[in-house]
Amino acid sequence: MEYVKNEFNIKDLEALSGVKAHTIRIWEKRYHILKPERTDTNIRVYDTKALQRLLNIAFLNENGYKISRISKLKNDEIDKLTHEIRTANNAENRAIKAFFVSMYNFDQSLFLNTYNALLEKMTFQEIYEEVFIPMLKQIGDLWQTNTVKPAHEHFISHLIRQKLFSNIEKLQVEPAFNKEKVFILFLPNNEIHDIGLLYLQYSLLSLGYKVVYLGHSIPLEDLTSFASQDKSVYFVSVFTIKPESPETYLKEFYDKILANVDSNRFQLALLGLKTKALNIEDLPPQINIYENPTTFIRSI
Repeated sequence: MEYVKNEFNIKDLEALSGVKAHTIRIWEKRYHILKPERTDTNIRVYDTKALQRLLNIAFLNENGYKISRISKLKNDEIDKLTHEIRTANNAENRAIKAFFVSMYNFDQSLFLNTYNALLEKMTFQEIYEEVFIPMLKQIGDLWQTNTVKPAHEHFISHLIRQKLFSNIEKLQVEPAFNKEKVFILFLPNNEIHDIGLLYLQYSLLSLGYKVVYLGHSIPLEDLTSFASQDKSVYFVSVFTIKPESPETYLKEFYDKILANVDSNRFQLALLGLKTKALNIEDLPPQINIYENPTTFIRSI
């Protein structure tokens, strides 16, 4: 499995655990919590077992256990103690660390057990906004250091999608009761990052709106048929890595769909990283940019 990273430097450990590199060095020297290998140039390197051990030690340390005590425990004792206090205070931060451990070890059971423990005291919406969103942001940041590999990201994203699908299905059983608006959710051609769009579907369904979820890689021509709706229509999309030129895409979208319809009833709402470079003043009034799903939901 060449795509799975199994060797880490101390900066990787710092980024993943939240423990400063100099603190890790002190813990190594004083308490012997880790035993790194050394390269020919005397650089510390760590394997996946060392990463998991550090994540668990950081987890216990955050929950009031002194490093001097933790250092005397065996690995299985650390693992057991970690599981025993998983439902204590500060559940969100600890859950994120547990999810990171599950991601690096491809441990579906740990993911599900952590999620179910959160669900005992949080709603799905709270879990997504307070745990999943910060975690996904951290994963995105870690791409910059090449610490997270595609296999890790795909594994955890798939499990989050499963939870989104199951919660969406529960809402789809009930008929829409906010019938004055229809939301058309889609991603442009070659855009496949759909977690944000799925969460928007969940949020809109929870408010009783009719939602037509089209998914990823939708050609503009397929959206023109919705221009004949007699209700207010919100087209909603998330630009993460596509389109290459958002300005060109939005001009085409306006010309083909928005130019010939009632401007009071048809709008396009945009979210995602690719929208950051857009100047809202250069866009038609029917096209709006939102910082995150919460700001969009509050605006409708």
